[in-house]
Amino acid sequence: MTPHSLAARLLTLTLLAAGLAVGLTGTTAAPAAAAGRTTVTNDRGTAAADSRYRTPLTVRGNGFQVVKGGFGGVYVMFGWVKDPSGGSWKPSRGGVVGKDYRYIPDAENAANNQGYLRFIAFPGSSTAGEANGTLAANGSFRTTMTVPGPTFQSVDRNGKVATVDCTKVTCGIITIGAHGVKNRANESFTPVRFTNVYDSAPTGGTGTADNGATTGGTGTGDNATNGGSTGGSTGETGTANPAKTPTGTGKVTPKLTTDRLTAKVGNTLAFTATGFRPGEQVLGVLDDGVAGIGPMVAGPSGEVAGILPLPRTLTSGTHELRLTGAASGGTTTERFAVRPADDATTPAAATTDDADDDGLGAGRIFLLVAVGVFALALLGLALRLLLRRRGRSAVTA
Repeated sequence: MTPHSLAARLLTLTLLAAGLAVGLTGTTAAPAAAAGRTTVTNDRGTAAADSRYRTPLTVRGNGFQVVKGGFGGVYVMFGWVKDPSGGSWKPSRGGVVGKDYRYIPDAENAANNQGYLRFIAFPGSSTAGEANGTLAANGSFRTTMTVPGPTFQSVDRNGKVATVDCTKVTCGIITIGAHGVKNRANESFTPVRFTNVYDSAPTGGTGTADNGATTGGTGTGDNATNGGSTGGSTGETGTANPAKTPTGTGKVTPKLTTDRLTAKVGNTLAFTATGFRPGEQVLGVLDDGVAGIGPMVAGPSGEVAGILPLPRTLTSGTHELRLTGAASGGTTTERFAVRPADDATTPAAATTDDADDDGLGAGRIFLLVAVGVFALALLGLALRLLLRRRGRSAVTA
C-alpha cells in the first residue's frame, strides 16, 4: 500500500468518524416517554356514568412508569381538568389543584376508601401498606371506582370549596404521581361522559347520585362555583341517598374521610363524613383540642363536609380528627399523616422524565466529544503521512 493510498484511506476514515458523530448524537436522543393510559368501562360495557345514579367503573391502566421500591406510586382520581387536550393541567407542567384540575377527596387506606380516589403503590414501596393496589412490573393495574354523579365538591390549596358540574365541563379519570411526586409519565386523563346508563336505580346499594353543593360565599371560578371559605360547610342538596340515610332512632355509626393530599402544617385539611342524622349539628376536634371546627349541619343524607385549618405550630406526624353528632351522639375518627410545612422535595427513588432527559443529554455530549477527538487524531495522522511523503519526494528531486 503506497503512502498516498494510505493517506486517502485515513481521510476517508476521518470523514466517516465525523459522520458517525453526527449520526450517533441524533440516534441516541431519548425516545419520547410512553405515558401511562387508562381505559374506563361501567358494568354495561361503556365508558359512561349515569346522570342520576351512582356508577361503578372499572379502570385499567397500562404503560405506567414503575419504580420498584420507590416512594409513592399513582393516584387514580375522578375529577375535572381545565385543559384535557393540551395537558397544561398536569402537575409536571405547573398545573395546580383547584385551578387547573379538581378531584373528589377520599381516604387512601382501603378500610375507609369510598372509591372516589385510589392509591396504586409502586411494588415494594414503603407506603404500599396503605394502598388500594400495586402496580405490576409491566406498569399495569386494575381497580374499581365510584362516580357519585355529575356534580361533586372539591377543595383547592387555599381551602376554598367549589362545586364542579360535569354536564358543563369535561370530567373523567385522572392519574398523577402519588404523595407529591411529579412524574409526567404517570399523568393521564380519560374523559367520562354522563348519560342515562340505568333505567332505574341499580341493585347493590348504588343509590341516587349525590348532586349537592357547598353553601356559603358564592363567586365564579374556573368553570366551577366557589363555595364556602375556610371552616365553612354544609351538606349536599338534591335527592337523598337511601344507602346513606340513617334509619331509626338508635345510635348512628358515621364514617369520616380526610383528604391527605392537603394535610400539611399550616395548610387546611379537607374532610367529608357520612352517616349522621339529617339536620343535626356536628362538631370536629383535632387531637385533644389543638384545633376545632363547627358546628356543621348535616345534609339531607346525613353528610357533612368541611375545611379544618391546621395550625402552623402543629408538629408533623400522625394526628387524629374526631367528629361528633350533637343530637345522635354518633362519633367517627380517622388518623392521618401531616407533612412538614417545607415538604416540597421529590424523593430521589421516583425519577422523573426531566431528570432522565438531563442524563441522556450529558451522555450525548460525552459521546460527541469522544468521537470528535478520534476524528481529529485520524486527521492529524493523515496530514503527517502526506507531509512525510512530500519531504521524501523533494529530497529525491
